[in-house]
Amino acid sequence: MKLEHVALWTPDLERARTFYAHYFGGQAGPRYANPNHGFTSYFLTFDGGSRLELMQMPGIVPRAAPPETQVMGLVHLAFTPGDEGAVDALTKRLRADGYPVIREAYRTGDGYYESTVLDPDGNRIEIAALPA
Repeated sequence: MKLEHVALWTPDLERARTFYAHYFGGQAGPRYANPNHGFTSYFLTFDGGSRLELMQMPGIVPRAAPPETQVMGLVHLAFTPGDEGAVDALTKRLRADGYPVIREAYRTGDGYYESTVLDPDGNRIEIAALPA
């Protein structure tokens, strides 16, 4: 069994596509549009074949809780840019470009080295080096 993709709603499809392509290397497929529903989306493919669907449609209700608040449901997306130095470098780059870092890099109890940042829509993104 393989997880095929994860999907995120966004109020700004092009901004989200650019973010995930620029910082995480996602390759965007063609833009899909269903004019009957006002729905548009992109699938982005990452190294290893994982995919992220970014979706936009009128009437989607914004998140009620602030992004720093833990809520039930999807908690975060995790990307691994390589080793600990790559985690630190990408975290620093995102911070310099104005994205909130809500948790500085640290070693977890199960051996990951990770930081947590917010994407343009307030979704949590873990930047992680895998345990040795």
